[in-house]
Amino acid sequence: MIDGMPVLDDHLHLDPDAHRGIDAVKDFDSLGGTHLLVVNKPSWHLGVEAETGDDFRPVFDRTIEIVDDASSELEGQAWPVLGVHPGLISRLVDDRGLSPTAARDLMQAGIDVAAEYVEAGDALALKSGRPHYEVDDDVWNASNDVMRRAFEHGSTLGCAVQLHTEASEDLTTVAGWAEDVGLPAHRVVKHYAGGRLEGPTPSVMSEKDRLEIAASRGDPFLMETDYIDDPDRPGAVLGPKTVPRRVRWLLENGHDDAVRNANVETPKQVYGIDTVATLESNE
Repeated sequence: MIDGMPVLDDHLHLDPDAHRGIDAVKDFDSLGGTHLLVVNKPSWHLGVEAETGDDFRPVFDRTIEIVDDASSELEGQAWPVLGVHPGLISRLVDDRGLSPTAARDLMQAGIDVAAEYVEAGDALALKSGRPHYEVDDDVWNASNDVMRRAFEHGSTLGCAVQLHTEASEDLTTVAGWAEDVGLPAHRVVKHYAGGRLEGPTPSVMSEKDRLEIAASRGDPFLMETDYIDDPDRPGAVLGPKTVPRRVRWLLENGHDDAVRNANVETPKQVYGIDTVATLESNE
């Protein structure tokens, strides 16, 4: 907690076996971080080459285990976000020779299984999206179909869907697809966002320039690092201490309302979580 305020990192990964894992959580906690949304690592990073939807279960189960361990280290709580990384479609099509349709079906089956965990109360939200790099039309369309499946589950379950997509300041079309199936646009979260975004809720990468824009706009937003906890890329993206450091910086610069927006109000609106009450319950 920083100046009585909860501190939430909305999107990071923890490697339970091959890298820092709980040590990264301890770093986050040591600077005042209180809450985490932990997204499962891409399935192939955990040695899983899925052929059926059920093949994703070990990835989801291992993520839930480390989230439970993370919660025991925090003043607040950690929650799992489960799904299928959109980059998997390229591995399936380019490396394994599946058709885009077959890859779509497998990835949708993985999303279906992730939704079972949300329904059981073992995960908070779903993760989906589409490639952030150029692909052919068939792969692009198949990826959009996978994302729509996640929106359908989000609508049925009343849960948020985090998206990994191309860089953009306007994803109103994508948010419209969610609304078409009954998932409110504000429950669609654009991971790795800039400070300005139309459509979904931005989960803003915690770089000062992006946060300044988000703070000045006053719209709902979240803060994240996308820490990847990868032993082969130890300095990639942002480290686990970044969000607490940026919260202190925002407070020092008079952005108290923005800090409350990102760490209390928006998490409640998007995910239905109460970062204040979960602090109190762990006192």
